[in-house]
Amino acid sequence: METMHFTTILLLLLTVQTTTATTIMMVNKCNHPVWPGIQPGAGHPVLARGGFKLPPKKSFTLFLPPAWSGRLWGRVGCYFDAAGRGKCATGDCAGSLYCNGAGGAPPATLAEITLTAEQDFYDVSLVDGYNLPIAITPFKGTGKCSYAGCVSDLNVMCPVGLQVRSRDRRRVVACKSACSAFNSPRFCCTGSYGNPATCKPTAYSRIFKVACPRAYSYAYDDPTSIATCTGASYMLTFCPHH
Repeated sequence: METMHFTTILLLLLTVQTTTATTIMMVNKCNHPVWPGIQPGAGHPVLARGGFKLPPKKSFTLFLPPAWSGRLWGRVGCYFDAAGRGKCATGDCAGSLYCNGAGGAPPATLAEITLTAEQDFYDVSLVDGYNLPIAITPFKGTGKCSYAGCVSDLNVMCPVGLQVRSRDRRRVVACKSACSAFNSPRFCCTGSYGNPATCKPTAYSRIFKVACPRAYSYAYDDPTSIATCTGASYMLTFCPHH
């Protein structure tokens, strides 16, 4: 009887833990597979081995440990062998299906999230460029809990100097940030431009901001690009308008 009693308590504890845990449900509304990449912040655990394949119209729920921080993005045009070695056209993480803590090669649209006891901070960032439309929607939380995202297709309006083209050169598959395209302090907010007073929007970051007002367009974008919520779970949608 004692063993049974212990098992029941354990089950109750697990249920309580599960219901209070923060989750991110990743939903693929694109008409092609997406390989999500997940990179933890320093000192935080790698989740789901850092990457997997998410077929169209499918979802995957990730349980986040308390106080977890990290970034998530979508890889596109990937092929991997049985050992999980291969390559992605955009967002590649060192040629592996499992990113295992590695970041994605820019340009890639990033979703960033930091959980704290008081509130969560989250945003969608184009600071490293753009490859896919993504959106973060919180639910069951308290506070402002606004939506964050970039749902426009920036690839169709990407300036020539920032375009990344497919192997056959026919399509624009991603749009670089001006920083990675031109590597100058003015666009990267480095050196004498390394603070909000001197690093201002540029013609390139304005294109991103007009298309995606709820996303970070450059390093010192308006702080309202960061959203906050308390006690929420989140839905991260790839291609939200499909």
